[in-house]
Amino acid sequence: MNISDVAKKTGLTSKTIRFYEEKALLTAPLRSENGYRSYNAHHIEELTLLRQARQVGFTLDECRELVALFNDPLRHSADVKARTMQKVKEIEVHIEELKEMRQRLLALAEQCPGDSGADCPIINNLAGCCHSETATPLNDAPHVKA
Repeated sequence: MNISDVAKKTGLTSKTIRFYEEKALLTAPLRSENGYRSYNAHHIEELTLLRQARQVGFTLDECRELVALFNDPLRHSADVKARTMQKVKEIEVHIEELKEMRQRLLALAEQCPGDSGADCPIINNLAGCCHSETATPLNDAPHVKA
């Protein structure tokens, strides 16, 4: 199978497939005599795994580990589950950070009159200055760790 056929079957672009190959995220395809990559059904499975793992938040390094586990006939499902549960914990932390960011933005928006005037507590707070009498310093608003 050529790369355009694989792209259609996996929902990935040819560029993404080449990138994954360059980063050693999938088994290297054989090359035909003319130098073209030749993919098989196993490559489709690896690329589908990569696409879906990326969609649920796994990093490229984590995807590399998942593909290695996929290709390991002696893998333990406990290893896959552990990685999945770790990703769930990371997502839960990120959700909490997003909630804090939302609250901070809502607090800033509440301080802004939203009129035709130039005075804007939102901009002043984000810039770290307090030209507005109603601006609440950034330290008083909930914030997210860097």
